Amino acid sequence: MAIHYNLSKVYAISENNPEFLQQIIHLFVTETPLDLAQIKQGIEDKNHEICYEVAHKIKQSLDLLSLNLALEEMLQIEVWAKSRGKKKEIKEIFKSVSNQIEKAIKEIKKDFNLQMTNT
Repeated sequence: MAIHYNLSKVYAISENNPEFLQQIIHLFVTETPLDLAQIKQGIEDKNHEICYEVAHKIKQSLDLLSLNLALEEMLQIEVWAKSRGKKKEIKEIFKSVSNQIEKAIKEIKKDFNLQMTNT
């Protein structure tokens, strides 16, 4: 039972195609943790460019899965990166978005009986 995510947008654009749904779920569960690790490293290294690029990439997945608060926070990371903000300004926002995404991934794995080890 989805609490941390919602698949209605995925169903709408896929016309209820189960293969498309599986692709979206698989990509989110496998790629997003790697993307978050890149953002985390980018924050530590003060690499605003990589933070911006990866935050921009993740936004579509967050929108598709209706992770609205995570999407808003990812937009804040994007703005922070674009304005070349200070590291301390973004750490709590990154921690929050990471926690939300981790909860959604854990729930998706359970709901879809996925036996992946990427989180």
